[in-house]
Amino acid sequence: MPNPKRRHSKARRDRRRTHDALPTPPASLCPECGEPKIPHRACRHCGTYRGRQVIDKDEAV
Repeated sequence: MPNPKRRHSKARRDRRRTHDALPTPPASLCPECGEPKIPHRACRHCGTYRGRQVIDKDEAV
């Protein structure tokens, strides 16, 4: 089984890893409070989802 003769440089390693970064999640604005939130999730700031209060305001903040 062949083994590498010499080690790869840091530049070569980093060039290979340029595409490994995770994309930023999409954000939409909450219609109730206007804070940015992830789509299809309850707003972490005000605790509403689709016009209903689903999380108490004390727990949301």
